[in-house]
Amino acid sequence: MGGSDDLRRLAAEPDQAALLLDVDGVLAPIVAVPSEAFVPPETRAELERLRGRYGLLACISGRAGDDARRVVGIDDLVVVGEHGLELEPEAAAWRGRLEAFVATLDWDDLERKPLTATLHYRRHPHPNEALVLLEQVAERARAAGLVPRFGRKVLELRPPLAANKGTAVAHLLAQSGLRRALYAGDDTTDLDAFRALSGLELGVRVAVASNEGPPELRDAADVVVDGPAALLVLLRSL
Repeated sequence: MGGSDDLRRLAAEPDQAALLLDVDGVLAPIVAVPSEAFVPPETRAELERLRGRYGLLACISGRAGDDARRVVGIDDLVVVGEHGLELEPEAAAWRGRLEAFVATLDWDDLERKPLTATLHYRRHPHPNEALVLLEQVAERARAAGLVPRFGRKVLELRPPLAANKGTAVAHLLAQSGLRRALYAGDDTTDLDAFRALSGLELGVRVAVASNEGPPELRDAADVVVDGPAALLVLLRSL
């Protein structure tokens, strides 16, 4: 069945479905300074409409949950942050080791979150050189027992726990009892969420494409849209 047909089926019985959305690069356009990101007012208004229509509307983000909620601009929105680690009780036990490792790094654009750390290189004057340096950081992180993962102009460092956006999707669906869901994402970490839709009565995987996004995301998607503005058009059809 095609993606358009799946979207129509999803919208036909919205109270039986969940809309699960990444934030940066999906709802909020990517910006050079992460703290300056925001969801445009027209997208926020659409999210409010959909929240009243669907069984569940939630965001799953690499940001800390409170920060993701700030970017979206809806105070009581359901959010799971830090790639699902906020649902993992053991994550807090890794804070000390992560902080000790981060303290050894000499990196200007470093974003420290409660459970993870992100090294950005979008603003680096020589991105290829930055990537070589970050590969070295990734090797050191592995040796320290951490899990490095590259994304859109970032290297993320995480504790070695079985938590990701896919486990967050599974948790939210189990909690809500819903067997239909749409997930929209733009980066490598969203592939875990795509996989978590397998086995549902209806699962729609939406790739929010960019020239920085991984080809695997397009390949795994049921629907591909060109950036946050095109996703907004899709959301309005729901």
